[in-house]
Amino acid sequence: RELHSFPTRRSSDLRHLLLASRSGPAAAGVAALAAGVAGAGAGVTVAACDAAVRQQAATLIASVPADAPLTAVIHTAGALDDATIASLTPDRLSTVWQPKAAAAWHLHELTQNLDLATFVLFSAGAATFGAAGQGNYAAANAFLDALAEHRRAAGLAGRSLAWGLWAEASGMTGHLDAAQRGRLNRGGLRSLTTEQGLALFDAAAARDEGVLVPVPLDTAALRAQA
Repeated sequence: RELHSFPTRRSSDLRHLLLASRSGPAAAGVAALAAGVAGAGAGVTVAACDAAVRQQAATLIASVPADAPLTAVIHTAGALDDATIASLTPDRLSTVWQPKAAAAWHLHELTQNLDLATFVLFSAGAATFGAAGQGNYAAANAFLDALAEHRRAAGLAGRSLAWGLWAEASGMTGHLDAAQRGRLNRGGLRSLTTEQGLALFDAAAARDEGVLVPVPLDTAALRAQA
């Protein structure tokens, strides 16, 4: 939900991973995650940082040691505060905008002079397909899609992945019950298994587009709606 991943070696020779979130070492499941990465042979550092606060993001990036320089950024943070347009207040917009869009902009600004091989933004299909009650969320994700294209136009690494719903519950989707998930699936958007998501992430790395939409579609359901 709040994770930013900063590999400090090229992906083909990953030796260290910096995992940053607002909760840092106190984040749920982070100890097991770090142990899994370490078991695969990479070093792991877990840090508390709110990248939506520019100074905190700057301090985090400055902490990367010179002998293991920063070469990739993967921005996965997000938050929800669903509301219809009539009840969408500036505060509700900010709740969603800060961890996703503001943090992404800070990471962009603070790393644009570095030799990054990868700069990946986790967007969402809400910006591509629209989503009822998620005008704030769609706007924040549309910003990420535009930022990826902006970076590429400037000759920088940049890719935005507009994900659909993952089957594995997360801090953002754990509140969804079976009926709500079923409604999403009937709408033509299938859930991604973790294995499918990881495979799509790898597949995206081999493509040249700035914005990709890794969402499995139920074309029969979409035809029925049409």
